[in-house]
Amino acid sequence: MSSTIVFEQSSQMQRVCGVNDRNVPYVELLLNGELFVHGNSITYRDVPDRESSGDELFTSLMMRLKRLAIQREDITEPEIFMEYQALVSGHASTDDDMVTSGAEEQKSSISVGGKMVYPKSARQKTFIRLMRERQLVFSIGPAGTGKTFLAIAHALAEVLGGRKQKIILTRPVVEAGESLGFLPGDLAQKISPYLRPLYDAMEYLLPPAIIKRLEDNGAVETAPLAYMRGRSLNNACVILDEAQNTTTEQMKMFLTRLSENSTAVITGDVTQIDLPRSRASGLVHASALLRDVPGIGFIEFQSSDVVRSRMVQRIIDAYEKDSQRQ
Repeated sequence: MSSTIVFEQSSQMQRVCGVNDRNVPYVELLLNGELFVHGNSITYRDVPDRESSGDELFTSLMMRLKRLAIQREDITEPEIFMEYQALVSGHASTDDDMVTSGAEEQKSSISVGGKMVYPKSARQKTFIRLMRERQLVFSIGPAGTGKTFLAIAHALAEVLGGRKQKIILTRPVVEAGESLGFLPGDLAQKISPYLRPLYDAMEYLLPPAIIKRLEDNGAVETAPLAYMRGRSLNNACVILDEAQNTTTEQMKMFLTRLSENSTAVITGDVTQIDLPRSRASGLVHASALLRDVPGIGFIEFQSSDVVRSRMVQRIIDAYEKDSQRQ
């Protein structure tokens, strides 16, 4: 069995196939078939001895990707997987919903320095909406789900757009199972290795020279969580990363620093707690305690939301199954 999809515009087809057709092998893997790209069309053929035809799934997936190509400049594996997952799970939108969701997606995207950051899953879309609507948002889930990246993108958009005065980046200084010993330099140099993931996200969105200028102007500030005591955080976007390694006392201290005109995003993965076994995680405690408090948003990502790579998703699933057996 075979099916062919024709693209009216070559630019749409290029976005769906990716640079040098890099998306084609991935779609073949998902559909368990073969794709043939020729001219402005893509033809799908079932592999021999396949029990059921994948023609219908191929057609549905291509139609969704064609619409997505109208909205975005680039389509990568995570976007393809999310559309595929929606189809096979039965949660796919109707044609009318797709038009509506396209308009909504433009609203849920983040513009930073001329770059557009789009949500790659339904939960990412919810996360972006919560950051815009709530003063405090908890983002909990495994590595690779975009928690930190989207928080940084939102904070940069707020500061560059003049809606907030500064970004404050903080995290508990807890080493992941090994001692790094004495770190030389001033406070900024000592905390820098711990905040490197946050800077990686910023450097993806902005040139290093602009980030340096923001730091020099005081628009980007970094600080260990311990240095937050006694402060009042005004007109700022505050990001507390790796919050699973806060104690309950540290979490309470941090949450009571916020002023009315500041917002905070707290990110963490409760499966990667590096605290001593005798200490309870402030993130776990706050998640249970504050769940129903008005004005606070919670978003919990799953392994199916991992956009870093397919391998990371498989690793997370394997660890989850292992923990369930123990």
